[in-house]
Amino acid sequence: MEVKKKDIRALTKEQLRAFFVSEGDKAFRGNQVYEWLWSKSAHTFEDMTNISKDTRQKLQDNFVINHIKVDQIQKSADGTIKNAVRLHDGLIVESVLIPVKNRTTACVSSQVGCSLDCRFCATARLKRMRNLNPDEIYDQVVAIDKESRLYHNRPLSNIVFMGMGEPLMNYNNVLKAIEKITSPEGLAMSPKRIVVSTSGVPKMIKKMADDEVKFKLAVSLHSAIDEIRTSIMPFNATFPLKDLREALEYWYAKTKNRITYEYVVWDGINDTKKDVDALIKFCKFAPSKVNLIEYNPIDDGEFQQANSKAIDMYVEMLEAHHITVTVRRSRGKDIDAACGQLANKS
Repeated sequence: MEVKKKDIRALTKEQLRAFFVSEGDKAFRGNQVYEWLWSKSAHTFEDMTNISKDTRQKLQDNFVINHIKVDQIQKSADGTIKNAVRLHDGLIVESVLIPVKNRTTACVSSQVGCSLDCRFCATARLKRMRNLNPDEIYDQVVAIDKESRLYHNRPLSNIVFMGMGEPLMNYNNVLKAIEKITSPEGLAMSPKRIVVSTSGVPKMIKKMADDEVKFKLAVSLHSAIDEIRTSIMPFNATFPLKDLREALEYWYAKTKNRITYEYVVWDGINDTKKDVDALIKFCKFAPSKVNLIEYNPIDDGEFQQANSKAIDMYVEMLEAHHITVTVRRSRGKDIDAACGQLANKS
């Protein structure tokens, strides 16, 4: 019977060092292998050129590197790139490179499918198959960094967890991935350049505050009226706005970091003055900014982008109440790479 080999990237540096000592080798060998796995992103043991053939064979006999494979790349007319990423078990997720004038952002996935049920999002129609491991999240970032250097002549500058899945439903793995991404032994990126976007899981928002995370928080809000929010995001019945607000107050008290609200305005759903009033009230308890996001229809056309008058009304009223607001145009629509469109059509 074939013994299932352990994924080597599930080991800490200390465990790697201990493995080599148990094999009668030097502990520092573990440091060398760890560097190959993370800061050099080796795909195979054969890549580890400063390690003897015998040692590489020993690694081969005991471990695997479950590296992702970019199966398909689609390029948008606006420079956006979408990757279909094949995982070691054959499942596929998508990640996106978004270039703007002076930076490139990686939009990464945290789950295969999604744990939640937002009705306007293509990913939510795929049932959640599994959580991504920390190394699978890390690999998406490495792949996009390479593409950024290749196609845009600069390294990746920002990361948003806004791809497939609800990051807070895969909390431990997302945190471990961010730890590696920000570590000097990994990609050494600043946590201030990382945004974790959640649909709003109050208990986990409080846990993030308790864990004193250094990255930024964005909340997919879309309505500050419970009935409307529940009609478009049914899980809001379980995590109502008063619980979300209480968790966000706790977050701000602990971290002093302002909150970003992601907000889509839809025709006939949340495009009235009453909706803006509710949003303004919701924004007032802690410093925040609102990103009004252009909607990208998914096949059935049930949700339609509100007209520009409604968007203008939101901007004017928010600004009148001294709330920072930006209107975000969608990128990569022509390749289904925009917000809410990631659904593995490939």
